[in-house]
Amino acid sequence: MTTIGLIGSGNIGSTVAQLAVAAGYDVVLSNSRGPETLAGLVAELGPRARAGTAADAAAAGDIVVVTVPLKAYADVPVEPLAGKVVIDTNNYYPERDGQIAALDEDTSTTGELLQQHLADSKVVKGFNNIWFGHLATLARPAGSAERSALPIAGDDAAAKLVVTEFLDRIGYDAVDVGPLAENWRTQRDTPVYVTPYGPYGEPGTPASAATVRDAVAAAKR
Repeated sequence: MTTIGLIGSGNIGSTVAQLAVAAGYDVVLSNSRGPETLAGLVAELGPRARAGTAADAAAAGDIVVVTVPLKAYADVPVEPLAGKVVIDTNNYYPERDGQIAALDEDTSTTGELLQQHLADSKVVKGFNNIWFGHLATLARPAGSAERSALPIAGDDAAAKLVVTEFLDRIGYDAVDVGPLAENWRTQRDTPVYVTPYGPYGEPGTPASAATVRDAVAAAKR
């Protein structure tokens, strides 16, 4: 069985873990405060979940989800992620992360920053455009008329197929927006960011692949 490693277990990380366990995956969770602080979440998720360090999650995961504040991306362990598919959920919030010139000047994207740090990994951008409350509740079986889609971006075609399969298993279609250089189309304050799934704090609205594609296409720099 495929194991999902999580580096970061906040709102998005814990929600992805919940969806993964429900779909039959094992998960290894980590955060910056230590495995013991995740005991409650592990108990809630059940026997398919365990906690460890970031290095433990990186080593154990067949797919590893990096979901930390962007300012901490350079702390993500490099060696245990070599050759692995890494899903990057990070968004840039200057008020939290400080100013990052490459993003301010549109010479890079959030996904490209992590890919540069993890040069031997296969980074795929995902889960960064949806509020965790909607992510938790909008999952639907394949073929459902109310199936929602999430955009992904990445430079490795095979890695994107792996992530597409993972999304399918946990209840979502994937819309491939291209390489990581195009992931600016899904970053904060773009048309596909949060809005297609409904306002924060309210029940989610299904957003089809066609809806997501149109929103991605409407992005402007």
